[in-house]
Amino acid sequence: MQVRRLDPVLVDRIAAGEVVERPASAVKELVENALDSGARRIDVAIEQGGRRLIRVSDDGAGMGPDDLALAVDRHATSKIPDGDLSSIETLGFRGEALPSIGSVAVLDIVSRPHGAAQGHRIRVDQGVKQAVAPASHSFGTRVEVRDLFAATPARLKFLKSERAEAQAVADVVKRLSMAHPQVRFALSGDNLSGFDYTAGEPGIEGLRARLGQAISAEFRDNALAVDAAREGFLLSGYAGLPTFHRANSLNQYLYVNGRPVRDKLLHGAVRAAYMDYLPSDRHPALALYLQCDPRAVDVNVHPAKAEVRFADPGLVRGLIIGALKQTLAGAMHRSASNLGDRIGAMTARAGAAGGMTSGGWRGAGPVNWDWRASPSAPGEVPQAGFGEAAQAGFDSGFGLGADSRPHEAPMAVEALDSPLGAARAQIHDTYVIAQTRDGLVIVDQHAAHERLVYERLKRQRLESGIARQMMLIPIIVDLEPADAQRLLEHRDALAQSGLVVEPFGPGALAVSEAPALLGKADIGAIVRDLSDALADENPANPLERRLDQVLATMACHHSVRAGRRLSGEEMNALLREMEATPGSGQCNHGRPTYVELKLADVERLFGRR
Repeated sequence: MQVRRLDPVLVDRIAAGEVVERPASAVKELVENALDSGARRIDVAIEQGGRRLIRVSDDGAGMGPDDLALAVDRHATSKIPDGDLSSIETLGFRGEALPSIGSVAVLDIVSRPHGAAQGHRIRVDQGVKQAVAPASHSFGTRVEVRDLFAATPARLKFLKSERAEAQAVADVVKRLSMAHPQVRFALSGDNLSGFDYTAGEPGIEGLRARLGQAISAEFRDNALAVDAAREGFLLSGYAGLPTFHRANSLNQYLYVNGRPVRDKLLHGAVRAAYMDYLPSDRHPALALYLQCDPRAVDVNVHPAKAEVRFADPGLVRGLIIGALKQTLAGAMHRSASNLGDRIGAMTARAGAAGGMTSGGWRGAGPVNWDWRASPSAPGEVPQAGFGEAAQAGFDSGFGLGADSRPHEAPMAVEALDSPLGAARAQIHDTYVIAQTRDGLVIVDQHAAHERLVYERLKRQRLESGIARQMMLIPIIVDLEPADAQRLLEHRDALAQSGLVVEPFGPGALAVSEAPALLGKADIGAIVRDLSDALADENPANPLERRLDQVLATMACHHSVRAGRRLSGEEMNALLREMEATPGSGQCNHGRPTYVELKLADVERLFGRR
């Protein structure tokens, strides 16, 4: 078969397949061009998910007639002034976006530079370039793309529904807006919820406001500021609290030199940093911004510039992991504060179902409902009116589930100003109720103590080694031969965690020493759980992570169990230690150790608000 040179229009359409996969790809290229032009306001409008129309308007530098004519030619760009591909300081640079879009659609560009008397227009119709002509236009540039992929109808059948394409456009604009909080972004069109993000102030507070607009106010209120630097790399942004986790990683926004990326190295570093706080099937929410010398990162490894490659990936990974771990440790006991929102939704549903309203409860309860069948029903209550007999029945019949012994001693008023307040009661021998100045705190005593013991064991291992207690008589634990062998393979790691095991015949281990902190814990149960934990552990995980898994299992067994009654002093001591321990807002399995109710939340429950 004879080799022949392809038609230039066909070449452009092939290039368009690399750059413009869907309407969202075209929007991304056009918005990046607007940002590179120094725009401070960008308006995006679409129709039919971007298939029929994409319009991007900005107030940037604009282009004169000569620049307009060159802008729609392949490999023509203003973004590599010295031809150095190793130092890319702009978002777009390849010079293929506009001609590629023009080869598969009708492309109209109207632009007017600042200081020019008039604007100019150029049109590219399915790859056919027309002459530049004068046009009336304000300062800046407007780009319109109509009938995308009309010249390549085969591409249309691979597009998703109009709603799905519109949501992809919204995601692209939102991600770019989060990287440039000082720019006003507006999006409108059918099949989507439009938005208009006002420009924020320079600095971290402007970024925080934009994240509240683009992600949610809930994220803004449950995120921690990140600020770290190492060898020319600067990391900033906000990281969500561990208890503010999600079912997938879609709420992880990562940027390199202002460019939104989806990079395996960065996502892996985030996962490693949160590994000690989250269950394996949950993901943190965050927005992180990495700034570095353009020569330290290659942004030309992917046609859509969605991936990057670092000259020193180990340095970047270490910076992200270290910064996130330090930030999370600095949060101490803090937990997610979105309980009030869940209560608001709950009361709204109750009101819609005929329950609570702003004026109290309305409507009737379920038909034929008998309170005696309720698991919370009291003892025999006389069926009388609300008189003395009813009151007497109430006083004598209710078996209170709360331990009110903290009231035997005067409450320490100064403890009310502590973050977790002063202990007032224990209910169901499981939950500690504490009072603060403006609300109340409910603590899961087992989950909280589990985290405290875990952090104490880690601290011992780091500082002086975990203190061991030698058994008077070694404890023999019978296991399956494979489980016993697995534990023996990790004998050194277990010894570093304070647990010394030796073989004792087929399928049996002898435990001669255990961490002193465990006290009278069931060593046999701990060894069996450790075998299961090490079987599930990924062999690729580093030794430190395996040691932490061992300590977490030990802490779970030693912690104060649900069902143990605590005195007032013990409850207050638990609260104070939680306040002083990093990561105590969640247990070793990622669940919250406490929830806080403000008085406003309680008043909403009772219809006072």
